[in-house]
Order: sequence, then C-alpha cells, then structure tokens
Amino acid sequence: MHDDIDARIRFDDVRQVMEVDFSGFDFDNSATVNRFYDRIEARIADTGEELWFFLINLNGTRIDSTAWVAYARRGRALNMAHSMGSVRFDASPETAAQIERAARTEAFDPNLFTNRADALIRLGQMPSRRRAHVQHDPNYAPQDFFHRIAFDEEAGIMEVDFSWFTFNHSRDVNDFYDHIESRIADSGRDRWFFLINYEGTQILPAAWVQYAHRGKKLNLDHSLGTVRYAPGSETEADIRLRAESQDFRPNIRNTRAEALARIEDMRAEHGYRSARPTTQDAVASQGRG
Repeated sequence: MHDDIDARIRFDDVRQVMEVDFSGFDFDNSATVNRFYDRIEARIADTGEELWFFLINLNGTRIDSTAWVAYARRGRALNMAHSMGSVRFDASPETAAQIERAARTEAFDPNLFTNRADALIRLGQMPSRRRAHVQHDPNYAPQDFFHRIAFDEEAGIMEVDFSWFTFNHSRDVNDFYDHIESRIADSGRDRWFFLINYEGTQILPAAWVQYAHRGKKLNLDHSLGTVRYAPGSETEADIRLRAESQDFRPNIRNTRAEALARIEDMRAEHGYRSARPTTQDAVASQGRG
C-alpha cells in the first residue's frame, strides 16, 4: 500500500513544491483517507523540511460520502501544519464551469485551475516562508513534565497526565517523550500498562506528525496495553481517525475508573496476573492460612 501511495507523492526541492496526485483515486472510506494522509505526513517528515507549497491533482478524484469528514479534517490539519500555499488543478468540464462562474463573483478561488502548468505558475507567485531550518524554541522545562508521570509498581501502570497540556509543535512532543522514556529507563521495568489522561489536551497540527511517531514508538517499545480517558472532542476525533489507519485500538474511556477497569480487562485478555487481590482472593488466602 505504501508503494502505491508513495508513487503519488513527489517533492521538487528547487520549487519547494510537494505534488500530490489524487487523480483517479477513490477515497472509499475514512480509513483510506487516513492511510493516505498518514503517508503524506511521513514523507514530509522524511524530507526534514516542515513547509512546502502544495500542488494537488484532483483529476477524477472520488470521495465517498463516508470519507468526507476525514478528508476535510486531515486536509485542513495538513495545510495548517505544513503548507505555504495550496493550488489544485482538475481538467474536468465541471471544474472549468465552476471557475468561470466563480470568476464573476466574490467566491472566485485563484488557486483552482484546469491544468498543471497554470497551477505551477500560481505557486511560483507565492512567497516562501521557509527559514534555513525551522528551530522551535522550547516551551517547557523538565520540571513541567516531572509531576505528570507516575508509576504504580503493584499494578504495573504508568500514568501520564496530558490534561490541559498543549503540544504546539514537534519540539514540545520530543521534549515530553524524551522525559517519559528517561523515566521508564529509571524505573527499572521495561514494560507497563499506560493510563493516559487527555482531559483538555491540545495537539496542534504542527505537532501531530511527531506526536503520532513518538507515541507509536513508545507503545511498541514499552506498553503492555494503553488506555486513554477524558479526551476533549477535538483530540478524541483525531485519535479515532488515526487509529483507523495505524493499526491500534484507541481504547478511549470517559473516566479514569473506566480506564482502569479496561486495563484489568486487558490484563485478563493477555493472561497477566491481576494487579491486586480480589475479595475472593483475600478470602481464599485466609482459608489457606
């Protein structure tokens, strides 16, 4: 699947253009949207450049009604995080008619064309916002993270408190996740159940690529199972969308108590010993004594 999508994503370093070819592509559901946009984000990350002009080929693109919400949401987030300007082209008669009608109204969109050549000319008129290298200043110090991490040795749970925390960009993500990894190393235990508080958490578009990358790596390296609770509507929607294409269960619960109960279910599903004795265990233990 990656090879098919990769062939549709090209970078022109001289023009600073990322060209995405949606021509003839069928976004048949939201999972397909998320797989494609996950790959676009990964390819952008691989370039080492955060900002690109976007050139989008929409010839014959089909977007099913069940995919529209994901398509709009992921496209908007990608543009906010990585676009210096976006231009689309579509050779269909419908697009030509739309451009002709819109040109006579205030709704005219100067960034929609019927051919690639005109779209490239328009991109060439846009100013670049790149610096030599984007260097994000730190927003947080280690002490901002320390009390947000707690370990329950008996239950084997690492609790991470992201509540009312804002990940503004990749530097915030890396600083927090570096701290988490350091604390796990210091714990003397390689794997934990993860309990994550998302109440009021904000993950801004410029942070999502690195957040998804670091979170997936941390889970693969150190998680026995991950449960999230109390996310805000925006964060929850993004987590659920990305879970469709990144092969993980979102495991989102409303409250901490429900999340802890889900961890116990996961413990039983995988055959791990219960974290704490149940009432029945205590009675049996007394009987054996």
